[in-house]
Amino acid sequence: MKNIAILGANDFAVPLIKKAKDLGFKTHVFAWKNGDAGERVADYFYPISVTEKEKILKKCKEIKPDAITSIASDLTTIAVTYVANELGLSANSQECAAFCTNKYKMRSALKNAGILVPKFMIADLSTDIDEIMSAFELPVIVKPTDRSGSRGITKVIDGCQLAKAISAALKQSFEGKAIIESFVEGKEYSCECISYCGNHRVLAFTQKSTTGAPHFIETGHIEPSDLSDEEKNKAEAQIFRALTTLKIKVGASHSEFRVTDKGEVVLMEIGARMGGDCIGSHLVELSTGIDYLKMVIDCAIGEKPDFTVKSEPKIACIKFILSQEDLLKYYDIKKYYEDNIVYVSSIETIGTRSVVDSSTRYGYYILKCDNIEDMRELLNV
Repeated sequence: MKNIAILGANDFAVPLIKKAKDLGFKTHVFAWKNGDAGERVADYFYPISVTEKEKILKKCKEIKPDAITSIASDLTTIAVTYVANELGLSANSQECAAFCTNKYKMRSALKNAGILVPKFMIADLSTDIDEIMSAFELPVIVKPTDRSGSRGITKVIDGCQLAKAISAALKQSFEGKAIIESFVEGKEYSCECISYCGNHRVLAFTQKSTTGAPHFIETGHIEPSDLSDEEKNKAEAQIFRALTTLKIKVGASHSEFRVTDKGEVVLMEIGARMGGDCIGSHLVELSTGIDYLKMVIDCAIGEKPDFTVKSEPKIACIKFILSQEDLLKYYDIKKYYEDNIVYVSSIETIGTRSVVDSSTRYGYYILKCDNIEDMRELLNV
């Protein structure tokens, strides 16, 4: 039996752990001990934070895993890549991990390659606000350079809000830096790709909905997207150039972009991992019939990913619960369309805290329909 090391044990990581077990792997899971489901599902659990790459490496030298991977976290990408490179396992380079986990380094590389990205600059508490104001037209987006999940993001429409927004981003940043970027008007999308030996293939485009300004917390995702064939082709060309620029050669990638009213594809950021929010773990397989989780494990083990369509493609959607209104909407769907519900997370008591980023949402549910008209009807209950 082969051994696989998996970083992360929360609910979002459980599908990957289960998939590895189904494929015959003995699973060794690393995460901060928090009572998460992955701790119980794993064959072996090690209470080591996913940020402690040296401790993970030391334990992996004992385990001798045949592969190491994670599901959808920028935070785990650094340790996964480091350990894999140290042990000679299949993975991208550490240079790639540095590009894909730091928005400033990523944007700089993409800009230098002539790929369309928002105007940007790096900032910290010492940055002159007047310098920012002279460089940008408002509104701007302020975010940490090295976090995901909508943490520390603010849309600034008035110069007097800049200092507060930068401070909020810095509090979330591991390196104590923020990135200022011009605000790009346009619909938001993401793209899931798989790469092997430097060759890239699109699996799915995802349409995103958010709370909008000021924090842009994701409220749901749907696949397939409403992109036209022309827009898909344009996005694919840009994304493939970007993946090569960022040295993503193997495994999953998640690219976020906007399409402007002029039809321009503006790349926002790219992660060398699956899309979070169950995009990678659930929506791709539901909407394409392709086993994305198995592909990630294939690549981690050094094998060519399997593109076999194993189930009938559906329209797939995830909805997040941020309020009592969202919860009541879920109850209505459960009452009238229960057969369309694929999965429901645990749902916390509404109102116990403010929803300020993706990690503070109260729960979620996943839906499937045979066609987009049925999904629209379901979502408009």
